[in-house]
Amino acid sequence: MRILFVDIDTLRADHMGCYGYYRNTTPNIDQVCAEGIRFDNYYTSDAPCLPSRAALVSGMFGIRNGAVGHGGTAADRRLTGEPRGFTDYVDENCFHNIFRHAGFHTASVSTFPERHSSWWFNAGFQECYNVGGRGVESGEKVLPVALDWLERNKDRDNWFLHVHFWDPHTPYRAPKEFGNPFAGEPFETWIDEKAFAQHKQHTGPHSINELSMYDDSTDERYPRALGKAETMEELRQVFDGYDCGVRYADYLVGQLLDKLREQGLYEDTAIIITSDHGENMGELGIYEEHATADQPTCRIPFLIKWPGGQKGAADGQLHYSLDLLPTMAELLQVEPAGNWDGQSYAATIQSGAPRGRESLVISQMAHVCQRSARFGDWLYIRTIHDGYHLFDREMLFNVKEDPHEQHDRKAEHPELCAQGAKIILDWQEEQMKKSASQIDPMWTVVKEGGPFHARGHLEAYLRRLEATGRAEGARRLREEYGLK
Repeated sequence: MRILFVDIDTLRADHMGCYGYYRNTTPNIDQVCAEGIRFDNYYTSDAPCLPSRAALVSGMFGIRNGAVGHGGTAADRRLTGEPRGFTDYVDENCFHNIFRHAGFHTASVSTFPERHSSWWFNAGFQECYNVGGRGVESGEKVLPVALDWLERNKDRDNWFLHVHFWDPHTPYRAPKEFGNPFAGEPFETWIDEKAFAQHKQHTGPHSINELSMYDDSTDERYPRALGKAETMEELRQVFDGYDCGVRYADYLVGQLLDKLREQGLYEDTAIIITSDHGENMGELGIYEEHATADQPTCRIPFLIKWPGGQKGAADGQLHYSLDLLPTMAELLQVEPAGNWDGQSYAATIQSGAPRGRESLVISQMAHVCQRSARFGDWLYIRTIHDGYHLFDREMLFNVKEDPHEQHDRKAEHPELCAQGAKIILDWQEEQMKKSASQIDPMWTVVKEGGPFHARGHLEAYLRRLEATGRAEGARRLREEYGLK
């Protein structure tokens, strides 16, 4: 058996054709979807990049594995400590090693480990290829390495290949020669003139006034990435930049699939396509960033074409991305490890049997400190550090009726806020009972100065707010953070 795992960074499910997007962004991926099963409520437990992959690979929530941020103590996975044997139990039973245990040859083409100094990601791989761009390269650098690997291993059976493309991630870096497939097409957006005017007054990094995070600087190397958007036409350019990244990633995926077809291997190869997180594209006033524990950031696509599995199917149950580890273990008949937090949905892939969860808890500690409960049609968000966005402590959204989180419903439904808070509290207590350190890394982040991407920027950002007509936002931030 052969397994191709395509890891497309920052890929929003609702910007893909197979998930209902109005633009033709993913024609090649859509074909895989038609031949497999699509998961509609699939979430990363911990966002963004580093925490998401730490949870997937370890099979443990960030509250237990420790890696919840992008800097400071909480950017490193916790050491096992005294119970560690000659080899580490977590690495021995990580996602990539499952395939080794099943007798597969394993390889990865990814710059993620170097970008985030997260070398645990390579555990279980027999071959690792790093093109050296630290995640800022376009897929034109990655694709030739992956195609060469497929060519050299065309006669090998039982392999697992991980291929990682960054193209939908800011700064949008699809090659200039790729052009804009959406030029001249209608632009449809939920952001009307009223919402756009509100967004222009938003306080916080990666607002429409500061697409570069805390300012409106641009880089001539990335002409698709604007510094700010002041008009609806410039707003369209923001969406075009992201969607071109998605379409370019799909173009790259298509070439991998064509190589498998050329080799006569496509039909019998399992293909998994997913992402580490999504992207805020106006939701909560944030653009071009994966900055919150909410629907656009934490809901991710998951498609799997499994030989002998469901075809043309869709699953609406709630799942975590870390559920993939026990799922693969069951499908490959590998004994599960005792430290995993995941729940297998192998039966869903094989027969369509429901294996979802009643609720999820999703976390973000790199840009804000938030934990959220996803249950029924609802998303309850609880904010500990707002990353300078002036979020309320509690927010409640009906993500079925309001997927772009425009209407906070907490005043109407205090009972649902109480339910969401209880889900988070019960989950936190359960995880702390299982945690070897019994330290919640969220509070480590808070004590070390807040989310990594919010450290050291406030004073300069306050001056920018005051200079750009948002003095009231600056005043409120000074009050919130005890500044004169």
